[in-house]
Amino acid sequence: MRSTRRHFLRLAAGAAVLPILPRSAWSQVYPSRPVRILVGFAAGGSADIVARLTGQWLTDRLLQPFVIENRPGAGTNIATEAVVKAAPDAYTLLLVTAANSINATLYGALNFNFIRDIMPVAGLGREPNVMLVNPAVPARTVPEFITYAKANPSKVVMASGGNGAPSHVSGELFKMMTGIVMVHVPYRGAAPALTDLLAGQVHIYFGPLVASIEYIKVEKLRALAVTSLQRSEILPDVPTVDEFVPGYEASQSYGLGVPRGTPVELVHTLNREIDAALADPKMKERFASLGATVMPGSPADYGRFIAEETEKWAKVIRATNIKAD
Repeated sequence: MRSTRRHFLRLAAGAAVLPILPRSAWSQVYPSRPVRILVGFAAGGSADIVARLTGQWLTDRLLQPFVIENRPGAGTNIATEAVVKAAPDAYTLLLVTAANSINATLYGALNFNFIRDIMPVAGLGREPNVMLVNPAVPARTVPEFITYAKANPSKVVMASGGNGAPSHVSGELFKMMTGIVMVHVPYRGAAPALTDLLAGQVHIYFGPLVASIEYIKVEKLRALAVTSLQRSEILPDVPTVDEFVPGYEASQSYGLGVPRGTPVELVHTLNREIDAALADPKMKERFASLGATVMPGSPADYGRFIAEETEKWAKVIRATNIKAD
């Protein structure tokens, strides 16, 4: 396993150490025409909002349109493959999410290798899930839930947004680290999973924070914990899972990538502008409204993060034998 981790890290970090070409190699100043950001989700969700916030910032700073192109389907693989096959000129970007790290193991026959074929540009932010239960569940804390689940093996039903979705692997990681047994019921997306949790058809769901916040406030759902290592500013009184299950962490993440072979000078141009965005108080506030925290850093920093996330979820997927829908 250590050799696998080193392999991931070498591939990811390699994107940041390619030789920098002299400016004379570029016939035009970048960008000289509109740039596309491909998003593997439909419009309106957190991923789409993050992409549009980032695209608007880059449009204003670099004086060319950064156009959001939604290409949902195949768990973000359609959008990812389109970027992999695009010209390596930084005019086609990918909104990278946790799904990319999960899919590297979840899908056995992809036409690309995410770690190899996508160069990391910059991290954008991280958004925790919330460990949610229906109020009928007799548990108000994580330890109480673990005790309840152990007393009722295979009777607790866990919803997810689909096989291999972040909500699914978050729950599977929790099961692995606590030794509890729950029945998994996959739904076609977060909305129907949340609907059945509200109706009491399922007991627990590791769901997106922003989508569930209003139900938590009116006590239609009970938040036992957030899945990040730090408490959320939106739910400051709700503990983290890590406070009771040390080492547990699971979150949605957002960043940008480009096709392998993109000139490193252009990667660093984009990274510099994105880091400036993430330092802006207004941008931080917008991310916070989504329940997310900004994630600045170099391309190499983001590459290491992707590699570590890919390895982490690979262990969970293999141990639990998760298969794509």
